[in-house]
Amino acid sequence: MSEQTTTRVWGMRLTFGLIVCVILFFHLLPLETTPRQWVGPDLILAFAFAWSLRRPEYVPSIALAGLFLLADLLLFRPPGLWALFALLACESLKSRALGLRDGSFANEWLSVCIMMTTVAIAYRLALMVTFVDPPGFTLSVFELVMTMLFYPIVVGITHSVLGVQKTAPGDLDARGRRG
Repeated sequence: MSEQTTTRVWGMRLTFGLIVCVILFFHLLPLETTPRQWVGPDLILAFAFAWSLRRPEYVPSIALAGLFLLADLLLFRPPGLWALFALLACESLKSRALGLRDGSFANEWLSVCIMMTTVAIAYRLALMVTFVDPPGFTLSVFELVMTMLFYPIVVGITHSVLGVQKTAPGDLDARGRRG
């Protein structure tokens, strides 16, 4: 049983890495040659939050840090800045995962929305303090709202397609302990 649990955990960790790489691949495709007037949701952040709340053992801190840093480098953001704030938010959500386990989806969504807003504000303030031109305010707010609205869809995909569900009180975690 422990071997099966370990195999599942590592399989899901690889799946998460693959999801992030696929999102980055499609983000980098040159589909338009002119600048867009809109921006889509940050699906990497949404998936990271969903997995951090539902199965924290599937997204270890080192993997999240590496994948967020990869996204920073490929998307031409200041290296490590967004990664730091996103990682801190994921770790904060992981620490609250047991408390949110028994609550409704509305509580989870509210917690995630607050955390997304905190990350966006902290990132924008850090860019302003370091004299880096932040992206347009309207685009940043639109991306934040789109990410918040897409979170239930991400959770639906995570739950129904990928099988990443909240831990039940009697489930075993990656180390074979009861949750």
